[in-house]
Amino acid sequence: MNKKVYSTLNEKLYTEVLDNGLTVFILPKREFHKTYGLFSTNYGSIDNEFAYQGEKRKKVPDGIAHFLEHKMFEKKEGDIFQEFGHLGASANAFTSFTKTSYLFSATDHIKDNLLTLLDFVQAPYFTPETVEKEKGIIAQEIQMYQDNPDWQLFFGLLQNIYPKHPLHIDIAGTVNSIDKITADDLYECYQTFYHPSNMILFVVGNIDPQETMSWVKNNQAEKNFTDIREIYRYFPQETTSDINSYSSKTMSVSRPKATLGVRGFQENLPKGDKAQLRFRTAMNLLLQLLLGNTSKNYLRLYQEGIIDDSFGFDFSLERSFHMADFSSDTGRPEEFLQEIEAILLNFANEEEVNEENLERLKKKMLGKYFQSLNSLEFIANQFTQDLFGTLTLFDLPEIIRSIQLQDCLDAGNCLLQKEAMASFCLKPEKEV
Repeated sequence: MNKKVYSTLNEKLYTEVLDNGLTVFILPKREFHKTYGLFSTNYGSIDNEFAYQGEKRKKVPDGIAHFLEHKMFEKKEGDIFQEFGHLGASANAFTSFTKTSYLFSATDHIKDNLLTLLDFVQAPYFTPETVEKEKGIIAQEIQMYQDNPDWQLFFGLLQNIYPKHPLHIDIAGTVNSIDKITADDLYECYQTFYHPSNMILFVVGNIDPQETMSWVKNNQAEKNFTDIREIYRYFPQETTSDINSYSSKTMSVSRPKATLGVRGFQENLPKGDKAQLRFRTAMNLLLQLLLGNTSKNYLRLYQEGIIDDSFGFDFSLERSFHMADFSSDTGRPEEFLQEIEAILLNFANEEEVNEENLERLKKKMLGKYFQSLNSLEFIANQFTQDLFGTLTLFDLPEIIRSIQLQDCLDAGNCLLQKEAMASFCLKPEKEV
């Protein structure tokens, strides 16, 4: 077991790759009473076309990763939530575009809860009857999100900037796509993506690392797995000419909602894990300089009534995609889109993009980061999101401190191109 000491954070992270390929991370936090365990697979909603080397491609229905997450909790003996409840633990799961994660939190019976987490995720149970039953439940969830304006705003934007890529499809799929899912489909996706070599286990809390690792090793040694094989994932090739620059739809909202997105292209990304983590950090800092809530641009747009308290933006960098998006409720959606686009395209000439402001924002970012480390829930949920090869959540302070103004300008030149932008609006339905 390898130990990495982050002296400035007073953290010790223990890591080991087991014989079956499972990567285990253990972070002891003696001063906390609660322990979190998170078991995550590198498999999300966008992974709907794949193959092993030398085998024929398989395309599965949209929404199957999320469907599989739901079904994993149901066993022949009953619902696994009840077992966690008897052990005094809270359990949950979530599916994103690129990952599916299962987790528990507890203050005692840590060994039993950890083994329960490992055992239920590594023992699938699907039947045609239970699959059919689940379709109705997930269809209701899909319909609920179809009535959510902010959800519809985001996916309306994704449909414009990723028209071919599966990113534009709702994580849960569609009512029609999930109706095509079979138990055999679920088993095939499970066998492909839930192999230990495609997964990580992260445990944080009041635990002994040696003892915890021995629990995991003994548990895994009792199970049989197929040989490790490389998974190939397939995504459509797209260019800026595929982007739909604008669309809108009406919905039952009191005020219009507008969003602008900027699509990144994988060939423009810097190479290497550290370079990409630096790129993500520099991009986040640049956007804060341009449109953070202390910037002159934000204050001007707010005072002019072009944005309100709902305004927000995000930059995502994940496996196979990266993008920035900006949205707000606004009575003047056309002006909002024009203003945001102009600010982004003129980023290099903005007076607030300077060394002094950058240093201030770096300190602010570090402050929020250190404050977040007081939450085990944050650490558990964020750890898998911030894995860049051998770099982890705990390498971020060094990365943040190292960012220079030129890094931010280079990041902006890489991403902020007019031909990579698109927008989408939700407009109120006309009163009859």
